[in-house]
Amino acid sequence: MFSGTFRVFDIHGHLPYPIHFINRNELTDQYGRERSERMRLTWDFPKPVKVEEGTVTKPLIERWIDELDRYDIAGLNFLTAQDNDDLAQQIKQFPDRFTGFAHHSIEREDAAEELRRAVDELGLRGYKLFGPLVNTPFHDPKLTPVWEFAASRKLPILIHFGVLGHSGGIVEHQNINPLSIFNVAHAFPDIPFIIPHFGAGYFKELLQLCWSCPNVHVDTSGSNQWIRWMPYDLTLETLFRKTYELLGPKRIVFGTDSSNFPRGYAHRYLQDQVRVCRDIRLPESDIELIFGNNARRLLQIQIENKREIKQ
Repeated sequence: MFSGTFRVFDIHGHLPYPIHFINRNELTDQYGRERSERMRLTWDFPKPVKVEEGTVTKPLIERWIDELDRYDIAGLNFLTAQDNDDLAQQIKQFPDRFTGFAHHSIEREDAAEELRRAVDELGLRGYKLFGPLVNTPFHDPKLTPVWEFAASRKLPILIHFGVLGHSGGIVEHQNINPLSIFNVAHAFPDIPFIIPHFGAGYFKELLQLCWSCPNVHVDTSGSNQWIRWMPYDLTLETLFRKTYELLGPKRIVFGTDSSNFPRGYAHRYLQDQVRVCRDIRLPESDIELIFGNNARRLLQIQIENKREIKQ
């Protein structure tokens, strides 16, 4: 899919992590099973299998190395794990292939100190938040120490906005809209904010935020199937074209949202996104920025291919 020696770096992957925000019931569970199976068939993903304890002999992080090698992916940034120590422990086994972000509640009294520890002692390179799981306004003074630390290090912060979860997921919350980070993004221009999934239902608001704040980046990850439920027609091509027209190539960052086995690395998402970028005739140098070199710059790792310098 790429010319020369360029290889993809993916900003958005997940190791298993605890998240509990859905009040389960039989109707919601059945609805979720039906939707998950429909999506599996649509995207040609493998059928889920129940893995008995002790039957998988290869460590999880080594399975991810196999996946990256299978699809010739240079590196993957994990946003979550069981906790910050777990993530750091796993990725340090392959530091040339994996990076990671801290992921802990920003509402903890020691949130800023934990972020400092994750960066300075554990070697993590950013901070991951779910907007709809933060019950404090982002501009509340209680959170200022986190923003001040991130700004002092120019630390990238990736925040999920928009719909969250599968069936029974969150669709209403004070921090579900990307514009809820506006005051902070405006006040702390040294923080590179990354908003995934093209805003997950809040594309217009995301573009408005990006128009105002040059430190906001757009992450392309996931199936982006939310476009099918908008009251107006959207396509993946429209998302890329509109975002590129407003931002140019340097603030668009590729990701897959790869997260589990047996699906493994969501290569289909990469194929679809590269095809769209070629359909709209993006220059090769811009494609390399989007599909790896922007992530490398944000994560402070070596850029691949010299074409990036021309931008």
